[in-house]
Amino acid sequence: MKEPIGIIGVGLVGSTLAGHLLTAGYPVIGYDILPSRCDTLEAMGGRVVDSPRRVSEESNRVFLSLMSTDIVSRVLNGPDGVLEADGKPRYIIDTTTGDPDETTTLAQEMKSHNIFLLDAPISGSSEQIRKKDGVVMVGGDPGAFAQCKDLFQAIAKKYFYLGASGTGSKAKLASNVILGLNRLVLAEGLVFAEKLGLDLKAFLPLLKETPAYSCAMDVKGQKMIEDDFAPQSRIIQHHKDLDIILQYAKKLGQMLPLTNVHQEVLEQAITAGDGDFDNAAVINQIRRMANRQT
Repeated sequence: MKEPIGIIGVGLVGSTLAGHLLTAGYPVIGYDILPSRCDTLEAMGGRVVDSPRRVSEESNRVFLSLMSTDIVSRVLNGPDGVLEADGKPRYIIDTTTGDPDETTTLAQEMKSHNIFLLDAPISGSSEQIRKKDGVVMVGGDPGAFAQCKDLFQAIAKKYFYLGASGTGSKAKLASNVILGLNRLVLAEGLVFAEKLGLDLKAFLPLLKETPAYSCAMDVKGQKMIEDDFAPQSRIIQHHKDLDIILQYAKKLGQMLPLTNVHQEVLEQAITAGDGDFDNAAVINQIRRMANRQT
């Protein structure tokens, strides 16, 4: 039997990773603050324990799939956290889209405890990750990456080692600038087509064959035209990513004018109550804005 793998955070992405690991023959030991998510993991065949400490005591390699770097820090350093484990894990694979500098600091801190932390965010919605079409971007110690390569092969068809700690997180932020704007542009174009009187069900297949094509059309196009906003990723999560992106742009002295507009649109969508919907629901906000102009 393969060694057990830990997962802390079994939401949309974490539960999907657990499914891949179980399919690959790894026993999974998990924890989440929400009982309903723990129930889901147990139904999948995983085993649930009552704290990050317990996960860490029973797993030499642990995935983190959390909302922010602040939460990662609490899971590592807080009460009943990873560092309180008897027999700490050797490798932590952090799939959180977080702050690169803070992630690097955490990696240095973990190294002082003889733990290697790899930042390994995944580009793609939970549905893309379920199909193993997510792309893993890894930063950290190259030897640790080599020791965890079997796990990356279990969860994705494509994974890239990018260099020192923090580089995976930086790559995810830069790619999210482009990904998010592709979604926003798609929503705006579809609403414009709708206002012109075009049948969106006929227009979307045509659009995919034009030079305007982006992967967002495959992943979010149908959801947009069918008003299917069941979350595979959430507006509130991408808004959090944009906050980090714009903070770094300010530090670097770079203007991101389109991303500023994107952030404003998502803020309005959250205010309107769409924050926990799928990112495809940005089309709702574009429609609201279009209707205010008429």
